[in-house]
Amino acid sequence: MKFAIGVDCEGVAGGVGSPGASLNSSRNLEFAKRQATREASTAAKGLFDAGAEQVIVWDNHNGSLNLDYDELDERCDIALGVNFPHRWPGVDESFTGILFVGYHAMDNTIDGAMAHSFSSATYQWMKINGREVGELGIDAAVAGKMGVAPIFCASDDKGVAEARDFFGDIETVVTKQAMGWNAAVSKHPKRSIEEIYQGAKRAAGHVDDAKPFTFEDPLTFEIRYKRIERAELASRGYKAGERVDPYTVRFQLDTITDYY
Repeated sequence: MKFAIGVDCEGVAGGVGSPGASLNSSRNLEFAKRQATREASTAAKGLFDAGAEQVIVWDNHNGSLNLDYDELDERCDIALGVNFPHRWPGVDESFTGILFVGYHAMDNTIDGAMAHSFSSATYQWMKINGREVGELGIDAAVAGKMGVAPIFCASDDKGVAEARDFFGDIETVVTKQAMGWNAAVSKHPKRSIEEIYQGAKRAAGHVDDAKPFTFEDPLTFEIRYKRIERAELASRGYKAGERVDPYTVRFQLDTITDYY
């Protein structure tokens, strides 16, 4: 069995950011990165203890280079950096499943802690085939094009609800109850780590029931930008789309990997 763990930082236990700032410029950032390291490492340990032969930890928050790699389970391989051929670097059709650790809810989620889709400063929402979608759905669909299924998600309660809405009854761990952009009642980080270990281990034991997630192809991908000049650029540059209104651009794609 081979697995990959996508690691973000907003959805970890104890992560809420600071008012008026993204997580990347908040007082909470250093803790969130340490906790993301701990949560990714314990998820990997659960997979290895369930019989995994390989686990890739993909450090994907804010252009990568967030985790303390020395603190990861030494059996892990680590995908870090940018400009890979596709999301989920190192993953191919031979992999058994993907896991989400530290991910967060999409844009337009009421009271989701730091809820956004790829850039809280750039996008208002994204829709694929008319359905609002965020990082969970898009990253699962990229893996789904390789036949690899999502099997686990650790996030706040809003992110977990989103994962179940898209992927069905996968294993999940709620790290905190989100109550606003910078507000949550969090589990103690150490308790969250133990639950993630057990959840990842259980998920590895049920991979035969997992199904890849995909969007129906060809697909329509709409992005509503927060600034009018970003929409203008998207309608005129590389991968130019159709300008639907001053802030919204529509792309017609054969498949999700044409964009990501």
